[in-house]
Amino acid sequence: MSVFYEKSFWNLQNKMKDIVILGAGTAGTIMANRLRKSVDRRSWNIKIIDQNPVHYYQPGFLFMPFGIYSDRDVEKPKRRFIPRDVEYIESSVDRVNAEKSRVMLSNGVEVSYDILIIATGVRTVPDQVEGMMGTDWRNRIFDFYTVDGAAALQEKLKDWRGGRLVMHVSEMPIKCPVAPLEFVFLADSWLSERGLREKTELVYVTPLSGAFTKPIAAGVLGHLLEEKRIKVVNDFNIGNVDNERHRIVSWDDKVVDYDLLVTVPTNMGDAAIERSGLGDEFNFVPTDRHTLQSKQHENIFVIGDATDLPTSKAGSVAHFESEVLGENILSYIKNAPLREEFDGHANCFIESGHGKGFLLDFNYTLEPVPGSFPIPGIGPFGLLKETRINHFGKMAFKWIYWNMLLKGLPLPGITQRMSYAGKKIPVGLAVPESA
Repeated sequence: MSVFYEKSFWNLQNKMKDIVILGAGTAGTIMANRLRKSVDRRSWNIKIIDQNPVHYYQPGFLFMPFGIYSDRDVEKPKRRFIPRDVEYIESSVDRVNAEKSRVMLSNGVEVSYDILIIATGVRTVPDQVEGMMGTDWRNRIFDFYTVDGAAALQEKLKDWRGGRLVMHVSEMPIKCPVAPLEFVFLADSWLSERGLREKTELVYVTPLSGAFTKPIAAGVLGHLLEEKRIKVVNDFNIGNVDNERHRIVSWDDKVVDYDLLVTVPTNMGDAAIERSGLGDEFNFVPTDRHTLQSKQHENIFVIGDATDLPTSKAGSVAHFESEVLGENILSYIKNAPLREEFDGHANCFIESGHGKGFLLDFNYTLEPVPGSFPIPGIGPFGLLKETRINHFGKMAFKWIYWNMLLKGLPLPGITQRMSYAGKKIPVGLAVPESA
């Protein structure tokens, strides 16, 4: 009997069930690949829904303004990374009817599910700030968290001859919290190479109490801003943009002037989450921090940037989460207890300019500390240490992303549960007993 008729016969005897994944970005694509390998395909259909046919390597947006990457480096068709026997539905989502376990598409079609995985990510919402999208938008004001913004900023920088360049973060949380700092470090390097650094004042504006909020990282990395002569404006909660005077104004009337403003607009979850009544004020879905199950509905799970978890919104986090979520989906199918295994593990390189970089490795419990990674005492990467090999690790990640991470393949020497081996943990810093 052919595979087609065998499956059809099985379908008649046993009603197929459906796992539906909302979003075919990093997290959704990883889950589609991981589940297709582990879930019984005679019993479970897997469907993934996304309106955008292009997959973006978002960490690459950081490099586009400086001409290191082009749009061709960061764009590939989404279908290339979706398993052939996963149904890909190219459509926008109107809302989720969680009570009836259905996804309502914008074209009126309803897609039912037995298990729903929300992987809708985040989007930038510049119009959340009064005046942000005024006459200076894409004229003197740019972002690099979108491919269009990064490309437009690249064109703008080609004509830069000096002035006041301000890097600004509207509010937290944001995707890849270190990216704005990386931008000013790369800008310092780029300007120096072109003889424009002495003609440019670099300013970093943050709503937080400092550029680095974790004490140990602040002690190690804080000197970089002083060495690179980057002025920091802390506790700046933006109220509006004055397009006529080219300045941003905080709620408590602080003023920062700019000739060129590079901003990270407010980051919010997908609008469909708001319409579905599943999110918080930023449209992030309340999620169990260890099981990745929705706090509202037991047959809904959440992964990646769509969660409200107190960890970085980064691709590495989505990869680590997928290992736990993949097992918990299988446990849910078997009516077995869910594993409370996700520990908030995040891992990210920080470009510091001039061909060097740092590496951070941390979780819910332990902030970034010095050490070696991934092999204790050997590395080759240094934690909280500026090295050339950390820069090479950052640049190599693009290949790893397209060829391993999206496919849900294991990353050599790196597991979802953060290892404490090789880390120089200061005396008195809280560490779990299991470490």
